[in-house]
Amino acid sequence: MRESQLDPSASPLKAFGAQLRRLRKAAGLTQTQLGDLTQLSDSQISNLERGTRNPTLDWVRVADRVLDTGGTLELTYWSLRGSSFLPGYPEYVAKEREARVIRLFELGVIPGLVQTRAYAEALEAGAVARGSVTAEQGAERLRLLLNRQDRVNRDPAPLVHVVLDESCLRTVVGGGSVMSQQLEHLKKLAQRPNYVVQVAPFDLGALRPFMRSMSLLDLGDGASLGYTETHQRGYLENDRAIVSAWAREYDLLQVEALSQSASFTRISKARRDSSA
Repeated sequence: MRESQLDPSASPLKAFGAQLRRLRKAAGLTQTQLGDLTQLSDSQISNLERGTRNPTLDWVRVADRVLDTGGTLELTYWSLRGSSFLPGYPEYVAKEREARVIRLFELGVIPGLVQTRAYAEALEAGAVARGSVTAEQGAERLRLLLNRQDRVNRDPAPLVHVVLDESCLRTVVGGGSVMSQQLEHLKKLAQRPNYVVQVAPFDLGALRPFMRSMSLLDLGDGASLGYTETHQRGYLENDRAIVSAWAREYDLLQVEALSQSASFTRISKARRDSSA
């Protein structure tokens, strides 16, 4: 039977269906096989993929395990529920797990992939206290973040290059002890062969090319993607010319940022100050 064409831009439910079909095919399963493994009929799987049936959270979690997605489907599921996940973010996470090289720039807070659990928990607790998310949503965001970190530590592991604006070191999250542990964690990560950690100091000033957080992914098929966020949504960019321009600016950022040894010194000073 010929499969219907999917339009993920038509609605969040259609986007979920397109994501499900992509992951099913990547796993080498037919609709019938996936249905057998998740206790649904092939017609029910077809309805999910076409966006004419709402998935349940329990089924999504089973499908994530069967398809070995690292929580990608559940992340997409929460975007259906009007959740705290920004539009565009689930698509980014799905691609992140395929990347050979991950380049990150962050302002204000340590980026998720290199956060300690205590630091991430403190951030989510703050979001719950502000009313930005419910306690359940905060717990789900934490769980999915930890899944992302597990995926990055796979074998073979991708190269992860992190440039932190100095504000990331100086914004105390979770109190002095949590912050001290987080900064020490950064130094330990940078000692691994697949991590590079640099600090963009405050005095970089106008030479800092990015005014908001930025991620760049180099995928196994030679393609590159960029991702950035506003307060309301995320943007996954795959236009080759635009991503190439972002990559050139990231190269400039790497050159102008402190060396890794000088970055260690700056991180150590921030750690001492947070413990004082």
